[in-house]
Amino acid sequence: MEAVVECAKCECCGLVEDCTRDYILGVRAAFGGRWLCGLCSEAVRDEAARGTTARGPAAAAAGLEDALRDHMAFCGKCRRSPAFRVADGMRQMLRRCSK
Repeated sequence: MEAVVECAKCECCGLVEDCTRDYILGVRAAFGGRWLCGLCSEAVRDEAARGTTARGPAAAAAGLEDALRDHMAFCGKCRRSPAFRVADGMRQMLRRCSK
């Protein structure tokens, strides 16, 4: 049986992706009911990991919420097209990886 594919819109950047229902539910479970695209979810996880290293599960959950709130605020300031933001995010990620 084939999985049904649905469109999901990122609550941070507005990018629309085609995903299975199970994947959408998994992402929402990880981010407090919000659906994030792959790039935004990685950015939030990366920022949360930087801020909560070795502080325990409660701090990790609070760190994820803080990182999510900060990333959503950042995306709200950038009112460019989602495709441009994805390209810009990839550029920033590649810069970080090359250091």
